[in-house]
Amino acid sequence: MRALLSQCLFILVTLVIGVPLITLSLVKLLLYRSRWRPMLTRWLDKTASAWISCNNFHQRLLLPTKIHVDGPLEFARRQWFMLVVNHQSWVDILVILRVLNRRVPYFKFFLKQSLAWIPVLGMAFWALDFPFMRRHSKEQVARDPRLAGKDLATTRTQCERYSNKPVTIISYLEGTRFTPEKHAAQQSPYKHLLIPKAGGLAFTLAAMEGRINTLLDVTIYYPGGRPSFWQYLGGGVDTIQVVIQERSIDASLTGDYGDSKFRAHFQNWVNGIWQDKDELLERLEQQSAK
Repeated sequence: MRALLSQCLFILVTLVIGVPLITLSLVKLLLYRSRWRPMLTRWLDKTASAWISCNNFHQRLLLPTKIHVDGPLEFARRQWFMLVVNHQSWVDILVILRVLNRRVPYFKFFLKQSLAWIPVLGMAFWALDFPFMRRHSKEQVARDPRLAGKDLATTRTQCERYSNKPVTIISYLEGTRFTPEKHAAQQSPYKHLLIPKAGGLAFTLAAMEGRINTLLDVTIYYPGGRPSFWQYLGGGVDTIQVVIQERSIDASLTGDYGDSKFRAHFQNWVNGIWQDKDELLERLEQQSAK
């Protein structure tokens, strides 16, 4: 019953706030090259933030889940951030939104190109300037090396929209949710994580041309095990632990990912972050078992 009520409230909030969101999206589409576009984008971000706040409120009201945060929660709103996080469940997104909404500049998620064609939602994602990426496999790039350049060009075009407005760009470096099967198939060197993909992060930092100098390294741990979305909505998750670490992004981390020397340096940096995250998850697991 709790899960059904939570789901109904998600739908109700979406329907109520969806009306102004879609209306503003249509206006933005009609005035695509107008000088009003930046103002419309700000209104859209505020509307989406209100949608998140309403959903956060009814989650706190209905669900017994306690989120324990270790790390800073006060950030400069006039600063660009890159946020990386381990990915285990659809619940991860709700956790990030509950913890950081209105504390950092508005979130931008990298989305698969196919999501652009979802009725209504696709238009909302476009209006909110969420970057759509057409990911190419290693095999496709090997057959046509020009595709790698297209990935960078697409990233640069998307990120140009954020040049005058601070945002928080969220990147799931693992590219997919962690499962034991995927972990085994990858033969991942990490106990609790899949292998990170550094290319997308490097492209984004390069496209932002030095505007992003802070990485928010977020680690989510579920003491009761990796929950399903429905389990979370039903109140089946007692506690969630979130650790936030700020890491500096210096000039040495902005460069041409096609250069082998820079690529090795950047991958070493990302792998070091992932090693630290894996050790942190191991410590949290051991503390939970006591």
